[in-house]
Amino acid sequence: MNEYNYNNFENGTGFAADGGYPKKPKKHTALKITAFAMSMALVSAGSIGIYSEIAGMKNRNASAAVEQMEKSADEVAEEADLILQNVGLINSEHKNGKVMETEDIVDKLLPSVVGIESKFKIAGMSNNSGFFFGFGGGNNQPSEYTATATGTGVVITEDGYIVTNAHVIYDSENGGGKAESVSVILNDDKSYDAEIIGYDTDCDIAVLKIDAKGLTAAEFGDSDSLRLGESVIAIGNPLGFELKDTVTGGMISGLDRDITINDKAMTLIQTDAAINSGNSGGPLINKYGQVIGINSSKMSSSWGSSEASIEGIGFAIPSNEVSDIVDDIMEYGYVTGKPQLGISCQDVTESISQMYDMPVGVYVIAVTEDSAADKAGLQKGDIITAIDGNEVKSTEELNAKKNKHSAGDEVELTIARDGEEKKVTVTLDEMSNKE
Repeated sequence: MNEYNYNNFENGTGFAADGGYPKKPKKHTALKITAFAMSMALVSAGSIGIYSEIAGMKNRNASAAVEQMEKSADEVAEEADLILQNVGLINSEHKNGKVMETEDIVDKLLPSVVGIESKFKIAGMSNNSGFFFGFGGGNNQPSEYTATATGTGVVITEDGYIVTNAHVIYDSENGGGKAESVSVILNDDKSYDAEIIGYDTDCDIAVLKIDAKGLTAAEFGDSDSLRLGESVIAIGNPLGFELKDTVTGGMISGLDRDITINDKAMTLIQTDAAINSGNSGGPLINKYGQVIGINSSKMSSSWGSSEASIEGIGFAIPSNEVSDIVDDIMEYGYVTGKPQLGISCQDVTESISQMYDMPVGVYVIAVTEDSAADKAGLQKGDIITAIDGNEVKSTEELNAKKNKHSAGDEVELTIARDGEEKKVTVTLDEMSNKE
C-alpha cells in the first residue's frame, strides 16, 4: 500500500495500484429530563416536610403546602433548572448535552460513519506482465492504470448527503484528479454509487450524495468550545475496509494549529487519537457524542534533521469550519469568499537569487487577464517580496498570508521590477472552483 505524503504529513487515503448537517439546533431534552429528576427529588423531599408539618401543627393552614405540592412538574423543573444554573452545574449541558460513556458514543455514531472507495485513472508505465513501475527501461510503455483509494465519511442528512475529505475523492499527488467513480459503504455494508456534489482541495472538504433515505445523520458540536485535554474518540477505516469501524481514543492535544500541508495553510485541531491511512474524512467526536472535527492528516514517522520518531500527532478540521464549507458547497457548488490574485508563479530561492542577482521572493510567470493582479498592474517578471509589509520568500508563504484575507479585501504587494522596488495595491478576486 502506498500513502500520500504531504511534506512530513500523511493524509488518510491508501492508494493501491490495483489497476444532521446543517448543525442541529441545541436541544434541551436531556436538560429537561435532568431538571425533572431534580424536581421529583425536590417534590419528594418537600412532601415529607409538609406532611410532618401538617401532622404536628393542626392549627396551621395547610392550603399553602397543598398548593405547593400541586405545582406542575414543568414549573418545578424550571425551578430546579434555575437552581442548577445558579450553582454552575449545567453549563456544559446547555452547550452540548449529557456526558456519555464511550460505548454509548460509539453506538450513537457508528450508523453515521461510512466507508468511501474512489477509483482514479493514473498515467504511468507498465511492462508486458502488467506490473506497474514508476520508471525504468526495458519494454515499459506508457499506459493508464486504475488506482483505488479508501477513506471514511460522515452522514450529514437523512436523505444521503455525506461529508469527507477532498483528498479522498481528488488525487492531486499522482495526477489522477477527480475520481472517475465513488462508492459509499454504509454501516450495514450496503453499497451505493455516490455523486460528487462539490469539493475544495484548499479546505480539504468534499460533499457526496447517495440515493438513500432514512439514514442516521451525525450530530455536530461546537468546535470553538473545545478545551485542551478534553477527551475525544475517532472512528474510521484505517488501511481499508478490513479494519472497518476502528475506534481510537485520546484527547485534544492542541487548538488552532496553523499547519501547512502541500502548500495549503490550514488551522486545525491536534489530537493524539490514532489517525491512520483510511481514517480521512471520519469523525473526531467529543464526550457528548457530537462531531467536533473531520479527521484529515497526521504527522509522519519522522520530523526534521534529527529524524526523531513521531507518534500520536494527528489533525482534524474543526466542525464549525466544516459546517461553513459544506453550507457553501451545497448551496453554490464551491466555497465562497476565497481570495485570488490571478497569477502563476515560481519561487526565487536563495541559490537562484545568488545565481541571477535577483531578490528572494515569488517570481510572476504569468498574469491572468482581467484578474485582480492584472487590474492592479502586476506584470510577468515581477518578483513579489512582501504582502502587507510582511516578507514572503515562497509561494507557500504568499498563499498563507493571502488566504488570511477574503475576496474583496485590499492587500499591498511589494514587488521588484527592473531593479526597483514598487508597492502595488490589489483588490482580491473571489476564487471559484465550481465545475
